[in-house]
Parts: sequence; C-alpha cells; structure tokens
Amino acid sequence: MFTRRSFAGAVAALWCLALPAAAQDWKAKYPELTLGVIPAENASGTTDRYAPLAAYLSKELGVPVRLRVASDYAAVIEGQRAGNIQIGFYGPAAFARAVMTGVKAEPIVNQKHNNGASGYYSVIYVRADSPYKTLDDLKGKSLALVDPNSASGNQAPRFFLNKAGYDVDKFFGKTFYAGSHENAVLALVQGTAEAAANLWNSENDTQITRMIPKGMLKKPGGGSLSQEDFRIVFKSDFLPEGPFAILATLHEELKSKIRKAFLDLPKVDKTTFDRLSDGKDIEFVPVTLKDFDPMIEMLKFNDAQRRKN
Repeated sequence: MFTRRSFAGAVAALWCLALPAAAQDWKAKYPELTLGVIPAENASGTTDRYAPLAAYLSKELGVPVRLRVASDYAAVIEGQRAGNIQIGFYGPAAFARAVMTGVKAEPIVNQKHNNGASGYYSVIYVRADSPYKTLDDLKGKSLALVDPNSASGNQAPRFFLNKAGYDVDKFFGKTFYAGSHENAVLALVQGTAEAAANLWNSENDTQITRMIPKGMLKKPGGGSLSQEDFRIVFKSDFLPEGPFAILATLHEELKSKIRKAFLDLPKVDKTTFDRLSDGKDIEFVPVTLKDFDPMIEMLKFNDAQRRKN
C-alpha cells in the first residue's frame, strides 16, 4: 500500500541519489585515498609529522586517507604516475622532475614561513672545527648530498655551483647520496663526509635546528652540538617551497575539496598544521605549475651538464 509516509521516503531517497551524485561517483572510484610524502627525515619522524594531516584529510574529505612515507623522492613521483598516490608532498625539484617525465599532477599549495617567504635556500655545511673556511678549501674533499631529486640537497647545489665555476662531480673528490636531509647532516657529524648539502629557511629554521631538539646531534666525545658547531660555505639563490600536488585525473569536486581542506587547515586544525613545520609556518598559499618553471629550467640545465660529463 502506497502511503504518504512511503511517498515521502521515496522522494527523500531520490533526492539523496540526485544531489550528491558527483560525490558518489568519486567516492566509488576512491573509497580510500593515499597521501605520499618524501623522506626529508627518518621514517618515524616523517610519520609523526604527517599522520595527523592524513587523519585531518580523512575527516574533511569523508573517506580514509592513508599515509605512505616514501622510501625515496622518486617513489612519490612513480606513485603518482601509477595513480597509487592521489595526494603527494614533493620537494620543488622532485615535483619538477615529475612534470618533466609526464606525471599528470597539479600543485595546489605550499607553505609560507613565519618570515613571510614561501621558499628556502640550499647551503653547504662544514664543521666549524674543521679547517675549511671557504668553498675552495673543499677541493678534492667529500660531499654528502641528499637525494638525486632533492632541490636543496642535489639539484640546487649542482646548478648554482656550476654557475659559479664549480663542477660538483669534478671539484669534489667524492660525492654520495645520504638518502635524507637528516642523514646528510649526520654524515658530516660522523666524519663520513667533509661537507654536506642541505636546506636553510632562516637563522632559526634549518635542518640543524630541527635535529637539535630531537637529540640527534652529538659530539664524538659526548655532549650536544649546536648551530654554532656548523659553518656555511655556500648559499644558493632563493628556491620555491615544495608543493602538495594532486592527480590531475581526480574528479573536480574531489580536487576542490582537497584544496579547501589544505587552505583551511591552519584555522581548522592549527595543531596539525604546526606539526608539519614545528610551528615555523603561518599558512598555506595556492600555487600553480608556472611557479615551478624555474625549477624545471634548473633540472634541464643539470641534465645537460650530466650528459656532457
């Protein structure tokens, strides 16, 4: 028997089916999303930093967001290429490499630091107690790089040193990839390398200042190292901060929800936002592919130089 109540129920059911049809489409295709991040620090530290973000995105998007800490920078690139990572956090050079190799990814936001900049610098550190005062003093010495796709830890030092007349592979006696920014600093501390490439945001926000509170920098004879125990012998030009990027093939409604979730994060969940940078960032700002054109040109230059060598 068709009653007023059953009619109302049918109308409501049809309304629910019609109204969120687009949402149902993307949720059917993506019942779970993956957030992939580059290994800027050790795996446990990266997990602690980004797990709250995955939980926040799960809540805001209405589907589970699983965190994947990549084994290296290339893993995020290949994960997005394969469509297995829907949201990725890149360094700027890694994102440029992804775009150059055909990954269909759209940058959505990057961080603005408390100094007002949405970027950072590449530096080369030596120990302050070493005899190395200038870059020229490092001729024939060993250099710890970070990852082939790291901007501050490989691409930027190669590019800017070459512009200054130094070919990294010929000037240094040995170069090697430490695997993360932390590992490059540790290689310098432990004497595996005489110099190390790394990131530098500001005087109070560097890879070293991030490692000190964790108790990671110890003197060989005991005691803790401070920022004064390191000397900078090279500093690059300004680099854009790495982006969070989404697959271009995602449903437009889903892309819009992801963008909004990131832009809202500093206000909606400041604790989670502050965890990403130890409280050193103030907001997310929108970015586009064009913002990374200088990084693409840098990689093209470095690729050409490598072919010559």
